Amino acid sequence: MSGIQTFSRRSFLILSAAGLAACRGGAEVLELSGATMGTRYNILAIPGSTRVDQAALTEAIRVALADVTAEMSNWDASSEISRVNAAAAGETLTLSPNLAGVLASAQDVHRASDGRFDVTVGPLIDTWGFGASGTTPHLPSDAEIADALAVSGQERVLTLAGDQITKTESDAGIYLAAIGKGHGVDRVADVLRDFGLSDFMVEIGGDLYAAGHNAGGLPWQIGIESPVAGDRALNSVAGISGLGMATSGDYRNFFEDGGTRYSHIIDPATGRPILHQTVSTTVLAENAMMADAWSTAMLVLGRERGLEIAEAEGLAVLFIDREPGTGFVTTASSAYTSLQA
Repeated sequence: MSGIQTFSRRSFLILSAAGLAACRGGAEVLELSGATMGTRYNILAIPGSTRVDQAALTEAIRVALADVTAEMSNWDASSEISRVNAAAAGETLTLSPNLAGVLASAQDVHRASDGRFDVTVGPLIDTWGFGASGTTPHLPSDAEIADALAVSGQERVLTLAGDQITKTESDAGIYLAAIGKGHGVDRVADVLRDFGLSDFMVEIGGDLYAAGHNAGGLPWQIGIESPVAGDRALNSVAGISGLGMATSGDYRNFFEDGGTRYSHIIDPATGRPILHQTVSTTVLAENAMMADAWSTAMLVLGRERGLEIAEAEGLAVLFIDREPGTGFVTTASSAYTSLQA
């Protein structure tokens, strides 16, 4: 379509400046990285007196991440979630424990977020060209959006009962990009604990979990980007220990048409990208999976309603809003302020 420009980049945390450089303290630092989930994982760990078989650890991490992909990848036609998506309406399937747990958590966030976190927005994401279908981001017609909405809606098209799932629409699909990557971080964190490590940071594509302290004896220092497309400026730094962290933004994966920017963050209530002034949300939570899910939910909600829910739920959230004419303004929930005090 004439006049459309597309932009895509998905990391919102500045690890090199604030997280990695903070490890200069003289202690031994174990660094591991590799490809996964269409991005990369990065691990920093402080072994201390723990003897670590690095080859065995690397293999255990590979296996854990391969298992996550086999369960939850929308890009792998043979994955468990792809098989669920291919099931007919009315067919009840038994889920693996990991996938059942992730979907139960997704249901909790969905209900607590006014339905704005919704794992069935896949047809809408594909309709706008941001999904696994491989189409170019574009402005769809009202009829195309209506068709995608007809097979979306988590409460309407999915029935979850323990490890059992049934779809009410054959064309309904589950899209786990906003929760599965965080779950992958948590699975790797479990591997590190199994190897006796207690001071570490795991990051996959910007979602992370940090435990203990860095080599300087401080909580892991993680930079949050200023929400400017094409820039990597620092907005603020958060100290993280025993927490998951995730940031969602509307400024790394979007297209422009007729002077309007359309991001990959789709509001399931309207079937359209968000257009409010909140451009970035950072969430700290008990694990990376919940931080991942809630950061998306908060960005869809926007600061006004998002902050109300954050205060009611005790969520640690940092909102960054676009302030016309002046740049950006940040607003933190009470829990976020308390954790960073």
